[in-house]
Amino acid sequence: MDPVLLAPPRLSAQRARIVIATIFAVHGVVFATFATRIPWLQDRLGLSAGSLGAALLFGAIGGLLGMPFASRLLHRFGGRRTTRVLMAAWCIAGALPVLAPNLAALIPLLLLYGMTSGMADVAMNAQAIPVERDLGKSIMSGLHGMWSVGGIVGSAVGVAAAHAGLDARIHLAIVDAALLVVALGATSKLPVNLPDAAEPPPKPFVVPSRGVLLIGLVAFCAIFAEAASSDWCAVYLTRITGADPGIAAASYTAFACTMAAARFGGDFAVRRLGLRSTVRIGGVVGTLGALLVVAAFAIAPTIVGFALIGLGIAVTFPLAVAAAGHADPIPARGISGVATISYGAGIAAPGIIGGIADATSLQVSFGVVAAVIAFIAVGARYLR
Repeated sequence: MDPVLLAPPRLSAQRARIVIATIFAVHGVVFATFATRIPWLQDRLGLSAGSLGAALLFGAIGGLLGMPFASRLLHRFGGRRTTRVLMAAWCIAGALPVLAPNLAALIPLLLLYGMTSGMADVAMNAQAIPVERDLGKSIMSGLHGMWSVGGIVGSAVGVAAAHAGLDARIHLAIVDAALLVVALGATSKLPVNLPDAAEPPPKPFVVPSRGVLLIGLVAFCAIFAEAASSDWCAVYLTRITGADPGIAAASYTAFACTMAAARFGGDFAVRRLGLRSTVRIGGVVGTLGALLVVAAFAIAPTIVGFALIGLGIAVTFPLAVAAAGHADPIPARGISGVATISYGAGIAAPGIIGGIADATSLQVSFGVVAAVIAFIAVGARYLR
């Protein structure tokens, strides 16, 4: 186990769990706040589906470049300091894309957005692994449930802001400034875990083992579906069903709510059904949801479809992250491996969806999403 990530005895496991859960929630609010205003950004800059998708692809590139360095930063500077800096950077970067005056300016801002999001994600997941060991039970699904709760809060505020016609620049500036204060307060309560100079720093780029690759492939499918749905659900409702911006933004709320509910129940489901069965059933449910999105042209069933996608894919990524973190003597390295595979490629989903939509239609794009989710059910056997 990496000494950098060990919590000192003075911080109880239960208290550490609450602190980390707060950090997960803040991360989710920042993400959802931007996601609900993507249609506003598209309209303001006059972007086509393909141009928007290509721009969002740079968020994936940022994550791909940043994530492999997270474990090295944790080793060098310690868990609390690294997580504190990365969460602050994420809160700031989350408010920047809507400030872009044109597509050329949007691209580097989304690159920074992806880098800070991915690195902060690895750091907070790595902090959770030793707490899970101390408690002697699975908590990762519940922590990711807190991320989804943050998504619900952020999307609810986004729905209200969209209904009111509030300028997204003002909306994000206010919300993310408040989140910055919360993030700094929560990370200040993390244990002071100093780096271990005797242990060599992990290399930022290492070829994952076969086991990690297989886990990462299943996680990739879940993140692909999650990214595609969260970034495109509001646009889908607007373009395909003719929903107004407020109703369209509510589709992300439905998606986030079902993800949160499933993640809070995920640890219990694993104990009752087993890990593979839980993931396999979720893959089937998510596939049915994506097919409903493709087949429906009305507002209500389309929102239900996105809700089913969220319900089906919710526990796959948290369980994959936990498996990777426990499998590697340096948890951040195992997490970074799976996260780089899944996020580095999975966050590319918005760009892929946009490209397919430009060439064909949004319905065809979500037919691809249905096929990707179906692989989760098939690949559940790789998670042990």
